[in-house]
Amino acid sequence: MLTINPKELSVQVLQKYLQNAIAPRPICFASTISKNGEPNLAPFSFFNIFSSNPPIAIFSAAYSGRTGAPKDTLLNVLEVPECVINLVNYNMVHQTSLASSPFPKGVNEFEKSGFTAIDSELVKPYRVKESPVQMECKVIEVKELGKAGGAGNLIICEIIRIHINESVLNAENQIDTKKIDLVSRMGDNWYCRANGDALFEVQKPITSIGIGYDAIPNDIKNSDVLTGNNLGLLGSVEVLPGAEEVAEFKKNLQPFLTKADLHLYAQSLLQANKVKEAWMVLL
Repeated sequence: MLTINPKELSVQVLQKYLQNAIAPRPICFASTISKNGEPNLAPFSFFNIFSSNPPIAIFSAAYSGRTGAPKDTLLNVLEVPECVINLVNYNMVHQTSLASSPFPKGVNEFEKSGFTAIDSELVKPYRVKESPVQMECKVIEVKELGKAGGAGNLIICEIIRIHINESVLNAENQIDTKKIDLVSRMGDNWYCRANGDALFEVQKPITSIGIGYDAIPNDIKNSDVLTGNNLGLLGSVEVLPGAEEVAEFKKNLQPFLTKADLHLYAQSLLQANKVKEAWMVLL
């Protein structure tokens, strides 16, 4: 295993390790405005939501790792503590990347990237019409994490108005993960598209308490076939099938020659999310 000391690496090398390891990261496409009324638009992948009550999002506008200079976004929110966080989907990813170019201060990235600026309701910065979700925010704090190039500045935002394109909503008026087609940043030049085969579902154990990994018999835990994900699913059941139920189920099983055959069959059931049936095969 490669072990590194962050203090022994250059900012550029360390950032490459961090961005490739901590990924995918959602993209904040931040719209800000200077005190002179000059709009700015820039994407940031050091971004997430950190509270629902109140609704708080945070993104980081780091000092340039090459020059140490502050980004226009940071300068703007210090002058006008407001922004719009526009979410980025697949249809707009290349234009978003274009907006990240290091244009001189005062250049309008809306015009350079071809996005449509529309008025916000509660804040001065413009919204990006093409974005599926636009969040108007007031900046409640800017926390500087350091002075040198590569140091972040946490821009802590309270979301005060949300605009959602109806085309990404489902029948319950909630955002449909497949319709919104979001993208995220990986390391280097790589992005990730949250659609198609990239999407998979894992039920959250919010109200149920599974038996746990430790309750799985050792001969199953030590299987040469079953993976950690398979065992995680097995440990998520609240109760094991009863002996009579298992006996009845096995009447319909084809004969297997080895334990490995049974485990392979159970694995195929787990891949189909038939956890109870997998347990009955294994028991």
